Amino acid sequence: MTWKEFEKVQPVAATLLKNSIRRKRMAHAYLFEGGRGTGKKEAAQLLAKTLFCLQPADGFFPCEHCSNCMRINHGSHPDVHLIEPDGLSIKKEQIKQLQQEFSKRAVESKRKLYMIVDAEKMSIGAANSLLKFLEEPNADTTAILMTTQLHRILPTILSRCQIVSFKPISPNLLKKQLIENGVSRDLAPLLSHMTNHLEEALSLSKDEWFAQARKIVLKLYTTLTKSPSYAMVFLQEGWFQHFKEKNQLDLGLDLLIWIYKDLLSIHLGKQEDLVYPDQQARFSSDILSYSPRSLAEKMVAILDAKKKLNANVNQQLLMEQLVLNLQGGTAFV
Repeated sequence: MTWKEFEKVQPVAATLLKNSIRRKRMAHAYLFEGGRGTGKKEAAQLLAKTLFCLQPADGFFPCEHCSNCMRINHGSHPDVHLIEPDGLSIKKEQIKQLQQEFSKRAVESKRKLYMIVDAEKMSIGAANSLLKFLEEPNADTTAILMTTQLHRILPTILSRCQIVSFKPISPNLLKKQLIENGVSRDLAPLLSHMTNHLEEALSLSKDEWFAQARKIVLKLYTTLTKSPSYAMVFLQEGWFQHFKEKNQLDLGLDLLIWIYKDLLSIHLGKQEDLVYPDQQARFSSDILSYSPRSLAEKMVAILDAKKKLNANVNQQLLMEQLVLNLQGGTAFV
């Protein structure tokens, strides 16, 4: 991530950090909080390179070519340390090892920096050890903690960090990034609604299971305009063969609800918001069979099915009942 990219996806966070560096008023500890895929780890690395770069452009922007920038990118700089969960948690021993490293003089510069990913996963012992570390900050040490669950961080740690919030990346911005990375204009809108994480979206774009899931969901939508028995047969022969696990079925329901969202968007004249742009002509024809109210009712039925799925209701009975609910008020042909 470059500063230009950072400012585009997280303008508030980027401005705050850039101003702190330029004015030499950096906090000794930052807490980057926000959902997955919002760029927290990339921003932490960018901050590290900005502080350690040997040949910064305009005296500020990391060059990406000097030994410090290269080693930070590869996680091998002796004065920049990254801590991630060891299994399910960050253990006390990991923080103690960090403290031992930081008790030494910086190997190549006066400055040291450490990053802690998923800080909410620190054990009680690890959190207490880190707290002692934060209470006695070294003037040349910078800490960057990252979390997706701010409420799980100890209040005593929160009070010693400057909190920097990372907002969800907008679907439109992610859609643009996906297209720039070679994803088709027909698939990019769907992926941008499924996740706000660029790498995860790019991975899904190449996933055969996901590509087939999209086709099956569109096929189910088609069967819903036919007789109830036809739709039930398709559930047995097509749907249940592909959506076998609970998390797969949950994703399938997401793909389904976005079809009705598209139909509603066309009703309201908002074609630019379509999740399935390649289906626009077909959906535009289909809206003659639906009123905005009936579409809203079908979306509520799918949301209700998602809630029941999380309550461990029988998946086959759940889908059969949902199909009957979705066929209510639909003209059969």
